[in-house]
Amino acid sequence: MKISKEVKTGILAILGIILFVFGFNYLKGQNLLDSSRKFFVEYDHVGGLVPATPVTINGLTVGKVKSIGFTDDGSGKLLVELMVDNDFQFSKNSTAELYDTGIIGGKAIAIIPAMDNAEAAKNNTYLKSTVKAGLTDLVTQKLNPLQEKIESAMASADSLLINLNDVFDAKTKANLKSSVANLNSTIASFKTTSVSINKMISDNQGKLNNTLTNVDQISSNLSKVTDSIAQANLGKTIEDLQSTISNFDKMLTSIEDGNGSIGKLMKDEGLYNNLEGASKQLEELLQDMKLNPKRYVHFSLFGKKAKQYDAEGNEIKDKN
Repeated sequence: MKISKEVKTGILAILGIILFVFGFNYLKGQNLLDSSRKFFVEYDHVGGLVPATPVTINGLTVGKVKSIGFTDDGSGKLLVELMVDNDFQFSKNSTAELYDTGIIGGKAIAIIPAMDNAEAAKNNTYLKSTVKAGLTDLVTQKLNPLQEKIESAMASADSLLINLNDVFDAKTKANLKSSVANLNSTIASFKTTSVSINKMISDNQGKLNNTLTNVDQISSNLSKVTDSIAQANLGKTIEDLQSTISNFDKMLTSIEDGNGSIGKLMKDEGLYNNLEGASKQLEELLQDMKLNPKRYVHFSLFGKKAKQYDAEGNEIKDKN
């Protein structure tokens, strides 16, 4: 049977329409010949997520983002439709995490499966949503406290400058200028003094050299004396000194124990008492000689017999 041109044209048109619809849906991320599963996720902000973005599980691409649109409740949230063409089963409590695909931008969705033995996620299931902080967010989180500290430091610096301006009034500035001028004068005087000292050193260079030579000779002599002392037999001298000290200590011990004449003089109380009594009698004798010298000195030109006295000082009369 011969097919007419009109039938061939109609068949080609139908095939073209079918191919166009299939291609269009394929470009949108929907394969009409594949039994994919559909899931929904709500986000407050998708950060530039676009349709046909890959959907991954543990890093493996298992589907694509089919569409992105606002929810019907007027809350402004975004509803993302996911097409998963992999047979991997995961719990309905799994999470769809929005994350950055690179440093310079780009977003993707990763399904984080929850292995909690709950019911498996079915077609048209709504998954929990979460957003992973990107590099920009992390930098912002770090920079915000730093910015606050910088602003606080700037405010403190501004207050400090204001206080400095209040402190450095006209009088203070004048005093500072005067102090700087005096400092310059002092430096100039010090420079003049330095020049004078340099000139004095230059003029007396010979004397300084002689003085240093004498100091060097003195140091050499002191070194020789030190060597002589070091070479002397100090050990024997110290040993003799220790022996002398030991003997002296023994002598003191002997005296303390009452041995020898000196020890007896120091320890014999009887001898001490006798000496004390003799001393007292001698003192009384001298006192009596001073008061009654005639008792002890008799002098007569005519041979007159001297008077005699008893122990109490009374005159003894001659019975003849």
